[in-house]
Amino acid sequence: MKPNLSLGKLYLIPTTLGEEGDPNDVLPQTIKRSIDFIDDYIVENEKTARRFIKSIQPQKVQASLRLSALNKHTEISEHAKMLQACMEGKNVGLMSEAGCPGVADPGAVIVKLAHEKGIQVIPLVGPSSILLAIMASGMNGQSFAFNGYLPIDKGEKKSALKSLEKLSQDKNQSQIFIETPYRNNKMLEDIIQALNPSTSICVATDITLPTEFIKTLRASEWKKTQVDLHNRPTIFIIHKM
Repeated sequence: MKPNLSLGKLYLIPTTLGEEGDPNDVLPQTIKRSIDFIDDYIVENEKTARRFIKSIQPQKVQASLRLSALNKHTEISEHAKMLQACMEGKNVGLMSEAGCPGVADPGAVIVKLAHEKGIQVIPLVGPSSILLAIMASGMNGQSFAFNGYLPIDKGEKKSALKSLEKLSQDKNQSQIFIETPYRNNKMLEDIIQALNPSTSICVATDITLPTEFIKTLRASEWKKTQVDLHNRPTIFIIHKM
């Protein structure tokens, strides 16, 4: 379906990957300009979204903002209502809690619905921890896959890691995944134990923040390396040649 030009547009607005530092250092001016003319937003958390908008556009009148929450508690029946402003000719901004909306983010369902309704979708440039991590990893930027979260069960997690390692070797494809931040230290421990000593592991933590840490080592070398990842947003990448 072609976009209906009488409808408002859905702007995909990236946010910073953390609250530390100056957002102007990592976000382009197109985001500031978009926030200036958009009053309707779909966000994961209203409080943090308002704080982000204020940091980017301090002159924006907060009372003019209309925010809808999209998270794991949102009923499917609410999705269409979130795009009602677009149907009335108003522009709507979709924001992730961190990084790019629609990527490892619940916003993808809204983008899909926008296409079905003929609403033009406009992605804006901004930080993606997944792309920044693969860029900095030294691994295969020509062929990689994002696998989301791995199983929590220790046995299932080990099996998943071994499968990703084999897939990486068979296809020469770097395998990317994430973990809930408070389980990051355990995840790195499990990765080191499960994989072949020669397999490369990249740990990319607090990307774009003052505490940023990005390092690629073989599994055998990680065993001799100390790093605390607890409650720090982290991307893990593995590659076996």
